[in-house]
Amino acid sequence: MFPVIFSLIFGYLLGSVPFGLVITRLAGLGDIRKIGSGNIGATNVLRTGRKDLAFLTLVFDLGKAGLAAFLCEYLFKSENMGLIAGFMAVVGHNYPIWLRFKGGKGVAATLGMMLVVTPFVGVMACLTWLIMAVLFRYSSLSALTALCLAPIYAFIWGTPEAVVCFAVLALLSCFRHRSNIQRLIHGEETKINLKRKKDATLK
Repeated sequence: MFPVIFSLIFGYLLGSVPFGLVITRLAGLGDIRKIGSGNIGATNVLRTGRKDLAFLTLVFDLGKAGLAAFLCEYLFKSENMGLIAGFMAVVGHNYPIWLRFKGGKGVAATLGMMLVVTPFVGVMACLTWLIMAVLFRYSSLSALTALCLAPIYAFIWGTPEAVVCFAVLALLSCFRHRSNIQRLIHGEETKINLKRKKDATLK
């Protein structure tokens, strides 16, 4: 019972660390929640025009869920503990206790835990995101496609527990992206833009 409880709590708390907000504030850009989608993830950080900060946010968001999964899988010698910790890290990212449960959408965190617990599935999901991003330049569409296909990849190359975990995370991602889905349907979704803005300071 202890491994489960520890994995649940540790995963959630580590996932709750809002690296996007911390990084942009340390860089002197203010509150990332006041621009774009108001999201604390890498895609919204990119809207500041600072690709370096967006990359750092991506790395830390991938890393926190991956680290939670790795440590719990290693400590308890159980892939399922890794799945639990990684899952809760995604939940923590989406609903962080430090930000009154208003967080990100969990895409990078989900991919991070997949890369650790089921590496081949994680790689396939990342490649799916990349291909969709190159073809259509919609971050939300890329994320939704990658995460919705992940349970299928896990069915082929993973375990039944991974299939269930990734299916639930795909549903959670769809819920978190519901406004993006509406904009995609109406052709109003913003495309990925790598151009640097002249004034990246957040008010």
